Amino acid sequence: MAKNEELPIPIYNNLEPVYGDGSQFEEAQLRFDNLKSKFLQVFGHSPQLFARSPGRVNLIGEHIDYEGYSVLPMAIRQDTIIAIRRNETEKVLRIANVNEKYSMCTYPADPNQELDLKNHKWGHYFICGYKGFYDYAKLKGVDVGQPVGLDIVIDGIVPTGSGLSSSAAFVCSSTIAIMAAFDVNFPKKEIAQVACDCEQHVGTQSGGMDQAISIMAKTGFAELIDFNPIRATDVQLPTGGIFVIAHSLAESQKAVTAATNYNNRVVECRLASIVLGIKLGMKPEEAISKVNTLSDVEGLCISFAGTHNSSDPVVAVKECLKEEPYTAEEIEKITGEKLTSFLGNNAAYVDVIKAAKQYKLHQRAAHVYSEAKRVHAFKDVVASSNLNDEEMLKKLGDLMNESHHSCSVLYECSCPELEELVRSCRDNGALGARLTGAGWGGCAVALVKENIVPQFILNLKESYYQSRIDKGVIKKNDLGLYVFASKPSSGAAIFKF
Repeated sequence: MAKNEELPIPIYNNLEPVYGDGSQFEEAQLRFDNLKSKFLQVFGHSPQLFARSPGRVNLIGEHIDYEGYSVLPMAIRQDTIIAIRRNETEKVLRIANVNEKYSMCTYPADPNQELDLKNHKWGHYFICGYKGFYDYAKLKGVDVGQPVGLDIVIDGIVPTGSGLSSSAAFVCSSTIAIMAAFDVNFPKKEIAQVACDCEQHVGTQSGGMDQAISIMAKTGFAELIDFNPIRATDVQLPTGGIFVIAHSLAESQKAVTAATNYNNRVVECRLASIVLGIKLGMKPEEAISKVNTLSDVEGLCISFAGTHNSSDPVVAVKECLKEEPYTAEEIEKITGEKLTSFLGNNAAYVDVIKAAKQYKLHQRAAHVYSEAKRVHAFKDVVASSNLNDEEMLKKLGDLMNESHHSCSVLYECSCPELEELVRSCRDNGALGARLTGAGWGGCAVALVKENIVPQFILNLKESYYQSRIDKGVIKKNDLGLYVFASKPSSGAAIFKF
């Protein structure tokens, strides 16, 4: 039997396989009907087909996917649905949205167009998928003919800026919709990789977790996602616990603050891995040319730890990287090269070098290595046959709490609102709570015993959200968009009715 990641995206002629048969099905039915009538209203004809991709919550393994390490997310029920139709008469891409807040975007039907990143438009995410699809079809030798016009309407209900991967849900569903409109279907793992690569067109150096889970998720399972090559292993969570996702209401603008936050950490990890390589015996020019991520030097770190009766790569970090921040000059002295000479071929990295005053290498590497271990500890707990559900949930909660501490203290990707929210979750009975997604705003995820979930959400409303409702930050009626429980949901799909 082919593995999940080898299979193509499933094509359904009804909603039930994805949305079940309860209230979620009714809500989806309403959205699809609404999307179809919006399409008809805007373009004067019906869509050819629909594609959907869900958002995700990462349960553990933050900021390590771009360092080559496994992560453990699950898909949530919120998703992005795209209605699409090929338009042979109009040679343009017309992208509309069911949400009036987003005005129609129009682009040429040209897969080679460059995106103007200084002028950030919401339609750019669709164009990422468009460019990615054409590049990949060409690479695979699939002839999709001359570019034609496309009519598109988007309906996304993954909260934006929440760290629940609204952008990946958008890019994945776009890529799949375009692919299906041309009657092509690639294996899931290939589409996940394409979607990951093409998000770089909007300037984010993404690690691939978001796209992989959005495409490969299965109802009822979290997934251990491995990279190089991408593969997903089902992880059955213990019964009796549910994940509650709560938005801090601080928006995480990943693409906008990349130079000082997200991409800055990518660069710090790269520099940490090169410096570790050199300190552990590599020639500087070899380290610069061969070492890209901390996973590339993990073997050297473990060998070093072995001489200190340990197998923990953090031992090498403590010994080889000083805790005080490094200046660019100090790193250049170790590497014998200017930062701009070996990072300068990537525009995103150049922005980081311009913005950064110093680099915290010790802390970033210590976080990545310890967090990578926690992901496997999490999976081992779930697979353990000598623990009952109660003990499992307690251990998983502890791992989530340790993960948050590392993200907050060593990786510094939290913010005051997230700290308050995580505290509030624990005070109200969560077994574990941590920031999820890139951080600097966005959401926390809390592991809560199933029988206290309604009370937990009510308490959270009192302790965290009420003051914000009073200040008018959010409306009371919208609270369900910002705090909700979710079981693992299903992955990407194509619908032809």
